[in-house]
Amino acid sequence: MDWTGWVEHWGEARLLAACGLLLGLGFGFFAQRSRFCLRGAVIDFWHGRFGDKLAVWLLAFSSAVVGVQLLVVLGGLDVTTARQLSARGSLSGSLVGGLIFGVGMVMTRGCASRLLVLSANGNLRALLSGLVFAVAAQASLAGVLAPWREAIAGWWMVEGGDSRSLLALLDAGPWDGLAFGGVWLVVALFFAFRSGWGFWKWAGGLGTGLMVALAWAATYQVMSHSFEVVQIQGMTFSGPSAEWLMRVLSLPDGPWTFGLGLMPGVFLGSLLGALVGRDWKLEGFGPGYSMPRYITGAALMGFGSMLAGGCAVGAGMTGGAIFAVTAWLSLAGMWIGGGVADRIFDRAS
Repeated sequence: MDWTGWVEHWGEARLLAACGLLLGLGFGFFAQRSRFCLRGAVIDFWHGRFGDKLAVWLLAFSSAVVGVQLLVVLGGLDVTTARQLSARGSLSGSLVGGLIFGVGMVMTRGCASRLLVLSANGNLRALLSGLVFAVAAQASLAGVLAPWREAIAGWWMVEGGDSRSLLALLDAGPWDGLAFGGVWLVVALFFAFRSGWGFWKWAGGLGTGLMVALAWAATYQVMSHSFEVVQIQGMTFSGPSAEWLMRVLSLPDGPWTFGLGLMPGVFLGSLLGALVGRDWKLEGFGPGYSMPRYITGAALMGFGSMLAGGCAVGAGMTGGAIFAVTAWLSLAGMWIGGGVADRIFDRAS
C-alpha cells in the first residue's frame, strides 16, 4: 500500500477522515449485524448467563486485542506514542467516569456507539439520547461541566509512559498481550460454537473487533508517512460526538479529522446492515420507555466518557487493546456501574 503517495495526494487530514469513514462503515455494519452491545454483555454477566450478547462482546474485544498485539509483534504498529499511554492520565477519572458511564449506559439501553448504530436503524429514542450524549460530552470537555470533570480527575493522576502501561507494570510484552487476547478469543469461540451462531454473528463479532485494531493501524501509517505532526489514535465516539455537535452549531469549516469521517461512516454502515437484514424500523417513545430515564442516562454517559477518557469502545476496546491502565480501570467501572444500575432498575420495574 502506497501510504506516502496517499498522504501526498490527499493530505494528512483528509486521508485520516477517509480512513475514519471506511473503518466506520465496517464497524457500523458489523456491529449492527452482530448486535454488538456492551450493555447487553454486562447484563448477561451480572445475571450469571453466558448469552449471545456477552459472547459477541467478548469475541469483538478479544479480536481487537489479538489484532493490535499481532500488529505490534510483526512490527506494523507502535502504540507507545498513543495518548492513552504517553500522556499524563487520571486513575480516579477513569474509575469514577467508568462507573458513571456504566450507570448511564444501562439507563439509556445502549452505549455511545450502540446509540449511533440504533439511530441509523430508525430508533428515535437512540437518536435523542445520542444528541443529549454529545451535548453532555461537549459540556464536560470545555463547558459548564468541565470544572467537575477536572476536579474528579485531579484526585489521582498518573504520569505517562510505563506507569500507564499494564504490560510494562507486569513486566510483560506484546507476545504476552497476544497470548492473553488469544486465550479469551478461544473462550469466545467456544461459547459461540456452543450457541450455534449463524454467519453474521461470527462475521459481525470478529469484524467489529478488527475494525478497532485497523483504526490504530491506519492512523499509525498516516503518522509514519507524514512530514507533519500526526497523533496516532484509535476508534472512539465521545470526542467525535462532541466534535460533530460543534461543527453543526458553530464550526462547519473546522479541520478534517479521523472522527469527522468515523461518525457518518458508522451511521451509513449500520444503515446498510439494517437494510441487508431488513431491520430498519421507525421507533419512538412508547409504553415502557421513559424519556426522563433516557435523557438522564445519556447525560451521565456524556460526562462519564469525558471523565474516563473515552466511551465503551474508546476506553474499553481501543484503550484496552493497547493495555492502557486507565482504559482497563474505565472498563472495570463500566461493568460494575452497569451491573449496579441493572439491579436497581430491574427491581424498580
